Amino acid sequence: MKLAVIPARGGSKRIPRKNVKTFGGKPMIAWSVQAARDTGIFDRIVVSTDDAEIAAVAQEYGADVPFMRPAELSDDHSGTTAVIAHALEWHQANGYFPQQVCCIYATAPFVQPDDILRGAEILEESDVDFAFSVTSFAFPIQRALKLRSDGRVEMFDATQIQTRSQDLPAAYHDAGQFYWGTEYAWLSGASIFGPKSAPVVLPRYRVQDIDTIEDWYHAEFLMKALVQR
Repeated sequence: MKLAVIPARGGSKRIPRKNVKTFGGKPMIAWSVQAARDTGIFDRIVVSTDDAEIAAVAQEYGADVPFMRPAELSDDHSGTTAVIAHALEWHQANGYFPQQVCCIYATAPFVQPDDILRGAEILEESDVDFAFSVTSFAFPIQRALKLRSDGRVEMFDATQIQTRSQDLPAAYHDAGQFYWGTEYAWLSGASIFGPKSAPVVLPRYRVQDIDTIEDWYHAEFLMKALVQR
């Protein structure tokens, strides 16, 4: 059994009601639910939430909300792994036994069904615990700068000052879209970013964190550009 879990708590502070705020003509969470449905791979698509409005919107767009997330897993400090483990344990207690679970973030409007399917293939065919979306940094991180308290700048690694950008290895970061994991990996609390994880590499133009209102505006511009392609 393959299970999709979309975590979506109601307490977003920097962008109030972010998970159900209209983006591109429909509630933000609807993009993730639709992408999961369009894969055709999931036996069940579940939204884990503590919020009645989010639950109603999720159900309207085709997700199940078989439980409400407990308060102790709904604050600012609740980690993704604990939330997915809770959803998995609920299913086991109710007669469902998923072997692979995919966490899809509720604020990932650029997530694509084909990318989710690539992650499923990697998880099944490789000796890994997790397969998750990543993208490359646009600038070599080895030549990053920091701002000092005296108003000056300083390199994080001054030894790289003479190294050409093209000679430095590419660096990648979590794309914040989806995370496939085995049942054991989620329940054991294994690190998603550990040595038994594999990347699903995405192009930078389809990746945008949405944590602040500035991020939101940038995502709207990006959506318009993608629609016009």
